[in-house]
Amino acid sequence: MKQNKSLSQLGMAMRAGKLITGDEIVLKAVRHKQAHLVILAGDASENTKKKFRDKCSTYGIQLAEAFDREQLGKAIGKPERVVLAVTDAQFGKMIASHLSHNTEVDNIEQ
Repeated sequence: MKQNKSLSQLGMAMRAGKLITGDEIVLKAVRHKQAHLVILAGDASENTKKKFRDKCSTYGIQLAEAFDREQLGKAIGKPERVVLAVTDAQFGKMIASHLSHNTEVDNIEQ
């Protein structure tokens, strides 16, 4: 299952210290172009989805809408998470390649 592989890769990125969570921290990483992939829970509010779509589009950061907040939290060993950012290019590519098979992934050209 590709989704399970993506979730385990998120856990691996978290253990490697290449993943950040939380609205403001992720927005800051996007603004400073430190994020290589932003993953947004499918059950996030429409306001949150719009905010991250707009920011990622503006700064040319890849955005994926995948899983739900409970799955994302469980994958990284934390309580529910709505938004995650991968801060390592290689982890970002690896996770995005598995996500693109099952979910909506926007590749935004700079």
